[in-house]
Amino acid sequence: MTDLATHQAKLEGYLARFRDTGVLNQIGGEARAAISGESFDNHSPVDEGFICRVARSGAKDVDDAAKAARAAFPAWRDMQATDRKAILHRIADGIVARAEEIALCECWDTGQAYRFMSKAALRGAENFRFFADRALSARDGQALPSSTLINITTRVPIGPVGVITPWNTPFMLSTWKIAPALAAGCTVVHKPAEFSPITARILMEIAEEAGLPPGVWNLVNGFGEDAGKALTEHPDIKAIAFVGESKTGSMIMKQGADTLKRVHFELGGKNPVVVFEDADLDRALDAAIFMIYSLNGERCTSSSRLLIQDSVADDFLEKLTARVKNLKVGNPLDPATEIGPLIHKTHFDKVCSYFGKAVEGGATVAAGGARDGDKGWFVKPTLFTGATNDMAIAQEEIFGPVLTAIRFADEDEALNIANDIPYGLTGYVWTNDLTRALRFTEKLEAGMIWVNSENVRHLPTPFGGVKASGIGRDGGDWSFEFYMEQKHIGLATGQHHIPRLGA
Repeated sequence: MTDLATHQAKLEGYLARFRDTGVLNQIGGEARAAISGESFDNHSPVDEGFICRVARSGAKDVDDAAKAARAAFPAWRDMQATDRKAILHRIADGIVARAEEIALCECWDTGQAYRFMSKAALRGAENFRFFADRALSARDGQALPSSTLINITTRVPIGPVGVITPWNTPFMLSTWKIAPALAAGCTVVHKPAEFSPITARILMEIAEEAGLPPGVWNLVNGFGEDAGKALTEHPDIKAIAFVGESKTGSMIMKQGADTLKRVHFELGGKNPVVVFEDADLDRALDAAIFMIYSLNGERCTSSSRLLIQDSVADDFLEKLTARVKNLKVGNPLDPATEIGPLIHKTHFDKVCSYFGKAVEGGATVAAGGARDGDKGWFVKPTLFTGATNDMAIAQEEIFGPVLTAIRFADEDEALNIANDIPYGLTGYVWTNDLTRALRFTEKLEAGMIWVNSENVRHLPTPFGGVKASGIGRDGGDWSFEFYMEQKHIGLATGQHHIPRLGA
């Protein structure tokens, strides 16, 4: 059999049990259907075929999950950090053992190509191992002596937290949020995106098989308007970590206001890749293509705006257009596929709506700009040229395999174009002039910037954006700053003067 046929046969075996039982919730260590008995159908974006039924949770399911997390919190908080570390490492071991299952299920559930998803599970295992090792120092503080006191600080876990994850790379992003929460000593209620529920269920099973106590991590499936809203409003949930659209982040902040929820948001982006004439243009071309067309363009850090200097634009855009037309669109289970289908018809329609907007605004469709095939939610990799930064295709997050190219004359113009956007997640700068790189990155409005590189994630570094791209940072100690509370303790070193009132 070919690799595609082998993957298809294995996938059928992995999905068989979900077709029998559906994707259930997990609350207090118990697999459960929604209390209402309601469920919804999950379909593959590859062929629109039925995959399985999924529990449609409501407020009562979320309430049960939050109460289970609250009940499990004291024991998990007080567990020795070495024991938490051991459990998280066993979860990582379980992920590695089921990496192929996770990858194939995620391909079929989301449309992401196997060449990328084959590594996603292993990245998830790395996330658990990284935070497992850091669990030992999660509560570390400082000694801040004064003339009369020994002042010490420590950190304590904030309590039960809600984690709401997206559909684009759901497995990896779930591990990225949940692993530090558990390492910090928090308990979790996880609501995955309704479009991609399968690998969240697999991850939940791995966790409890690894010895995670019941109730420490709870899974509730459903839609944002009922399960998500109930989670963000629940008084037992002390914080919400959310990855998704900026508008949804704003809504969550409003919903959590009455209970003074702490929030961490990783939101949208319209990220520039700025290519100056002195750059290594061949490497810049490779990186620009990779960062917008990999993962179907459905990534918050994609370089969706190409800012290219006039003096080198003609040749660069000619090579870019040829490469985009040569990208392989196909079945995500095929190892040769570079771009799979978009997640869902709703998102497919949104992405395709920009094809007409580009032409109406005066841009040129240099490649793509149409549906690919007549089955599944495939679109041709698309490149818009002749664009200006005031167009919808330059200002709005399309979140698909769509690149908008804009020319600039000099450094000042490039900076103005790059910053003239509601978002500020990432930026990519290509130049061999060190002083220019330092000047430009200092003024570029983005939470993360890579110079002469694509996005290369280093787990100890802060991950997050500015403006409409988010609040807070993930990674290293920054994750613990969100999931934990600072505590100060002052110990008197002698009998310092205390004012005597009413003596």
